[in-house]
Amino acid sequence: MLNGKTILITGGTGSFGNHFVDYVLKHYTPKKIIIYSRDEFKQFNMANKYKEYKDIFRFFIGDVRDKERFTRALNGVDYVIHAAALKQVPACEYNPMEAVKTNINGAMNIVDAVLDSPSVKKVVALSTDKAVNPVNLYGGTKLVSDKLFIAANSYVGDRDLTFSVVRYGNVAGSRGSVIPFFQNIIDNGGRELPITDYRMTRFWISLEQGVELVIKALQDSHGGETFISKIPSFKITDLAQAMLPGCEMPEVGIREGEKLHEIMVTKEDSATTYEYDKHYIIYPHYSWWAGSSKVLSGGKKVPEGFEYSSGNNKEWLSVEQIQELLKSKDIFH
Repeated sequence: MLNGKTILITGGTGSFGNHFVDYVLKHYTPKKIIIYSRDEFKQFNMANKYKEYKDIFRFFIGDVRDKERFTRALNGVDYVIHAAALKQVPACEYNPMEAVKTNINGAMNIVDAVLDSPSVKKVVALSTDKAVNPVNLYGGTKLVSDKLFIAANSYVGDRDLTFSVVRYGNVAGSRGSVIPFFQNIIDNGGRELPITDYRMTRFWISLEQGVELVIKALQDSHGGETFISKIPSFKITDLAQAMLPGCEMPEVGIREGEKLHEIMVTKEDSATTYEYDKHYIIYPHYSWWAGSSKVLSGGKKVPEGFEYSSGNNKEWLSVEQIQELLKSKDIFH
């Protein structure tokens, strides 16, 4: 599907972008990969990492806030993966307008530029569990971003162009997640791992699974869908014991803007959610465009009132299973 295609990744020097590129180069022969991001040093490092593929790489210094620059980068692009965002909850709370400029205005710039581009066929935007019933500004901005990408399908007209969203929680081992936080304490000789709340649970998704969900969306989307992987849950206390067996776990209290459990599908979304073998799809609530009512075959409508939460999941990881997963090079990269 990606053979001979030109792919642009916003925020492409991050954890997801690097793993997405690894995956694409392993399974496909793209015509061109465009990395669009703000950090020239990370781009320099990425260029060195993939120097044997230098003929197909293009590195654009640019910000999603800059519509004109992003429009220039879109020349000849077939697929856009939108991974750029301000993601740190405390930073977004302290710098709210900056979060709005990047996560909301940036999303609007991408939608507008793509709608004016004659070449783009599909856009997949990365979302987060924090966009579901948001309790912090980051989640609020990502909720708006999701709505913008889904509604963008109503402006496509008769063009062969679709916008869709993929949603998952903190990727295991990614920057800002709890695993590197715990690992840093361990590496510095710490014998205690602080737990915000002993009841806290999270979903476990690897970078590989995150990339595969994006590929799935590129393959199957008709426009307006939100794709969600079926993944196991774990208790934060079990993660701590897996990383430092026998450690003390002082409970330090839940932080502002943090939830006890991740929610991927709300009870309200159950009305348009279908279950598949390895994922769920939330279909759009509105039918403003052709294909919006298209339901992919093989799915089963979830029961009314269904909720997909890390706290009520059917699949759970044990301490031993977490230890095995932590050995993967997909976690510490």
